[in-house]
Amino acid sequence: MSENESENESVALSIRDLNLTIDDHHILKDVSLDVPAGKVMGLAGESGSGKTMTGMTVLGLQPEGAKVSGEIDYHGENLLAMTDKQLAGYRGRHIAMVFQDPTASLHPMIRIGVQLTDHMRHHLGLSKEDARKRAIELLELVQVPDPEGTLRRYPHQFSGGQLQRIAIAVAIACKPDLIIADEPTTALDVTVQAGILQLLRHLCDTTGLTIILITHDLGVMSALADEIAVMRGGQIVELGSRYDVIRNPRHPYTKSLIDSLPKQMMEQREKGEQAARDGRQEQEGGQHD
Repeated sequence: MSENESENESVALSIRDLNLTIDDHHILKDVSLDVPAGKVMGLAGESGSGKTMTGMTVLGLQPEGAKVSGEIDYHGENLLAMTDKQLAGYRGRHIAMVFQDPTASLHPMIRIGVQLTDHMRHHLGLSKEDARKRAIELLELVQVPDPEGTLRRYPHQFSGGQLQRIAIAVAIACKPDLIIADEPTTALDVTVQAGILQLLRHLCDTTGLTIILITHDLGVMSALADEIAVMRGGQIVELGSRYDVIRNPRHPYTKSLIDSLPKQMMEQREKGEQAARDGRQEQEGGQHD
């Protein structure tokens, strides 16, 4: 395998010189970013920074009338050059999205079982029974209580945290390589947030899933992301590993975001990071024994 081929395999998605304008307003400005495969890439920034628009543009969901240029390379295919029909084949099957509000991706009048199995049967060609079995496995994976009973229920019968877990199950149902999680914990209380973040980390570590995590909360980033891109005014102003961006921010804007975090939160995050590193080292040591 050549060095270039090896590098390409380690990158799940490559964005180059992405620009987006709406009514002469320059929303995204020369955004370039490599998303590492099997890792969590964080897009951080305040409201209006362009982070959500970047994620939506990857899936071809930018606002109607938006003018887009640049390149979004996914396994050798430029997503920006695809037709709507071609992109529809990628959504859900290869790249999926988890929204801030789980009800945005769940129909209120359709049972969870139908919503989980229909697109699996369409994209994966599964039989009704095989799709049902996989739906139960998915609900177990995302730790929703009583998976079989869940299939018979409607979205309004679940709490916000349970709904977000179900939405994640829907997102990974067709075995995508990449999911874009747009503020997936913002609407949840702190204790429920922690559970969702742990779930996303677990999926990344155990299944090889690549995650683009979009959030304004650098506290969330410090707990979950492997690499962080900080956006402001439609541009990436800082890019690096989680440790470098959080501990040694170079851009004044990034520093201001870090300084706004409560000191106690950062100390707790640091202890959590060390515990996670110790756990991974023990696991790796056990594998070598």
